[in-house]
Amino acid sequence: MSLKPSVSNADHTQGNLDAGLVIVEYGDYQCPYCGEAYPVLKELMKEFGDQIRFVFRNFPLSEMHQYAKPAALAAEAAGLQGKFWKMHDAIYENQQFLNENLLLKLAEKLDLNISQFKADIQKQALTEKIDTDFESGVISGVNGTPSFFINGNKFNGGAEDLFQLVRENTINSTKSFLK
Repeated sequence: MSLKPSVSNADHTQGNLDAGLVIVEYGDYQCPYCGEAYPVLKELMKEFGDQIRFVFRNFPLSEMHQYAKPAALAAEAAGLQGKFWKMHDAIYENQQFLNENLLLKLAEKLDLNISQFKADIQKQALTEKIDTDFESGVISGVNGTPSFFINGNKFNGGAEDLFQLVRENTINSTKSFLK
């Protein structure tokens, strides 16, 4: 399966925007497997961030995880204040305590404008962004979280496998490896 739509400016991106290696994660902030993948991905970016463009798309499995969508909304609202990745990290680093009170505490800890944050999490545009991410995942063949895509192609492995792939292959051989 291939990624639809392609990575764009609408996506949350970190690392090298011009990298030859683009990794997309569809994640759920309450998913324990995403929680386990998080430190691996942080290490991957620490080691290879200058060679990778990393993208996160929301895929909240709301029926199983009651705080997945509120957490996604909190991250998106923080993004409106330029702190998407800080909130993203804070949520995963405190995943075991995830609830709506925690999200507000994290917003305060990140020095967000709280009245703006509270207003923003109610915005229909943020709900639509999360829904658009989710729908793109469904169209791309995502059936669980985390799901990864490398240069637009579904990667059938976990974060550890992804790290191994990147570590074993230089960027040039990764490009040819994925053809």
